[in-house]
Amino acid sequence: MKYNERIREIREDHSLTQQKIADLLHIGQRTYADYESGKARIPIDSLLVLAKFYNVSMDYITGASNTLTKYPKK
Repeated sequence: MKYNERIREIREDHSLTQQKIADLLHIGQRTYADYESGKARIPIDSLLVLAKFYNVSMDYITGASNTLTKYPKK
């Protein structure tokens, strides 16, 4: 699974709107929609914010792994 598909899937699983996630990332809703559609690449720092917010590993959120693991604790 590609990361743009995964971030959409996770957002929908949490019943959140694109606007809510865009607000979390301090970007416009249209920009976030472009991330989910694959029209624009999401910056790594935004992926880190999302992984921490959803409490999932970077491997999972990027689609490198299909095993849902939690965000690592420091």
